[in-house]
Amino acid sequence: MRSDVITAEEQGAAGDVTGGSEPVRSKRTPDSAHARRRRLWSKIVLYTLLCVLSIPFIYPTIWMIFAAFKPTDEFFQIPPTLFPENWTLDGVSKIFTVTPFAQQYLNSLYLAAVITIGSIIVCSLAGYAFARVRFPFAGKLFLVLMSGMMIPGEVTIIPIFRWVADLGLMNTHIPLIVLPIFGPGCIVGVFIFRQFYLSLPVELEEAGRLDGLGRLGLFWRIALPLSGPAIAAVAIMKFLSSFNMYFEPLIFLRSEELFPVGLGLTRYQDGYGEPLYNTQIGATALTVIPVLIVFLFAQRQFVEGLSRTGLKG
Repeated sequence: MRSDVITAEEQGAAGDVTGGSEPVRSKRTPDSAHARRRRLWSKIVLYTLLCVLSIPFIYPTIWMIFAAFKPTDEFFQIPPTLFPENWTLDGVSKIFTVTPFAQQYLNSLYLAAVITIGSIIVCSLAGYAFARVRFPFAGKLFLVLMSGMMIPGEVTIIPIFRWVADLGLMNTHIPLIVLPIFGPGCIVGVFIFRQFYLSLPVELEEAGRLDGLGRLGLFWRIALPLSGPAIAAVAIMKFLSSFNMYFEPLIFLRSEELFPVGLGLTRYQDGYGEPLYNTQIGATALTVIPVLIVFLFAQRQFVEGLSRTGLKG
């Protein structure tokens, strides 16, 4: 039995045949246009608000860049100004002459790269072991490991200094590389990798075992290639902390040629021991570039890696 309900398509077809009323048109078009306009205005308001809120964070960096071209007497001017009143290149020209800044810059890049790569290898292996390998007292050992974050580095620096001195490693980069990779600084990285590996489906490893992979093969071919967000999060944190090292180089290094930039920035002084503020700030602005580049290329993976650390415990 034919239904008395006539669909919109049948009404439109009947209108075309009989020459009567026009086909029924969609009523969602005005609503869709209104929704698009509302989303557009929401984005405009959101981005405007974010730009306003970012000013307190961006302004110091912008001021630092322009301050490198100010004479020293303008640093303490009240009220402070953003742009120099008297532009000068006197401070910028001394960046590479007062101290071996180029060598110190390369030292920081070298230390940051080695420490970052070594930390990713060690932290990923340890995190995978705590997440996937069943061994006695795994939970208790992980708790002991996490408790190491509560011990300040200043507490252990004296025995570490004695140990480094007895091994004859003073005034070398070896303690600056070994301590961040195997010391308390790697605990956060182990935690991030462990939480990430816990969130991976068990079926992936089961499929790998069917293909004949062992434990190391499961880690190298399945777990590690999928841990891009965790790698990015650990890489940014380790690169940032390693590039800006100050306390450990102050303890273990004596030669300016071995200094990283974090320690080298404190050596910009004139003949009377007064700081060269414009030169120091100009050199500081140059140290921001590597960290900014690394973060811009890996910011999405960094946020994703941190967001996935609490998915499963």
